[in-house]
Amino acid sequence: MGGSYNHSGIMWTWCVLGRYMSQAAVQGHSREKVFMVVGLGNHGMSGTRHSVGMTAVNLLARRLKIADQWKTDKRTGADIITTKQDGMQLVLLKPRQFMNVNGTSVANAAGKFHLTPENIYLLHDELDKPLGKVSLKLGGSARGHKGVRSCIDYLNSDTMTRLLIGIGRPDCKYSVTAHVLGRFTKPEQEILPQALEQGIDLLLSHIKNKTGMDSTTHATSPKTT
Repeated sequence: MGGSYNHSGIMWTWCVLGRYMSQAAVQGHSREKVFMVVGLGNHGMSGTRHSVGMTAVNLLARRLKIADQWKTDKRTGADIITTKQDGMQLVLLKPRQFMNVNGTSVANAAGKFHLTPENIYLLHDELDKPLGKVSLKLGGSARGHKGVRSCIDYLNSDTMTRLLIGIGRPDCKYSVTAHVLGRFTKPEQEILPQALEQGIDLLLSHIKNKTGMDSTTHATSPKTT
């Protein structure tokens, strides 16, 4: 009787321990950090100044060697790539919307991937910064940018980190609308690539500081729900 009782007790202990370890593994997975990088712009208008955020997120995808993995996601109304690096999931997103309603796709994706605004990065053009200059802005007002305004409205938050990509203001003879919707000139196209590379370096460095990961780590594609 005693031996039988001890054996049963040991089996019960291992069973409880097994369940505990399984729960711990699930909880550890649920704590996996998720970040989303959004290239703001007008769908179907690639190459224009106003859509330079989409150009930047395309560069990021090439940097991570996943540029062939874009897929259209109907639930979010966007083109999406998901990758996993060192315990972190990264979502790349390009809204399939006009700029002033980009926020609908961003909010839908935030819900799908259980993201907080603090873990969302918005990449966009900046009139008040000269071409060739980039910087990170840690939250704050939209400062007149309709795409950012849309994201703030739909996420009900202005805490998203933003990569500002300078496009400069137009000469007085050109309207701002014509300027932002126009394509980069050939001289501008020679300046832009280096600025975008610098911007992606800033972005990855900021994410690295949040996660402790090596920004050069190779990415693999995870399963998403």
